[in-house]
Amino acid sequence: MSLHSIVRLEPLPGKEAALRDELLRVNGPSRAEIGCLGIDVFESLRAPFVFAIHSEWTDEASLELHATLPHTVRFLAAAETLLTHPVQGLRLRHIGGGVGAGRG
Repeated sequence: MSLHSIVRLEPLPGKEAALRDELLRVNGPSRAEIGCLGIDVFESLRAPFVFAIHSEWTDEASLELHATLPHTVRFLAAAETLLTHPVQGLRLRHIGGGVGAGRG
């Protein structure tokens, strides 16, 4: 069963554009990783300066490896200067709705 991750990101005032650029910069290399089934970056419609990342990985080992790769390490270092809070993600398994619901 695949693993999903959701991360909510709130930029410091005045750092919105820089965070958006960093998110778009890390998205391509992350998407190309072995074990990445998909990764998408979102921008809030109602709170325009809140961003989110949703990713799906073949397994926990793939997500763990992702955290150690140079593009991710560089993003996390940049995020420390751009966010109101440390980066924290939720690791999730799909239990209802859509393709694959309830597996495992």
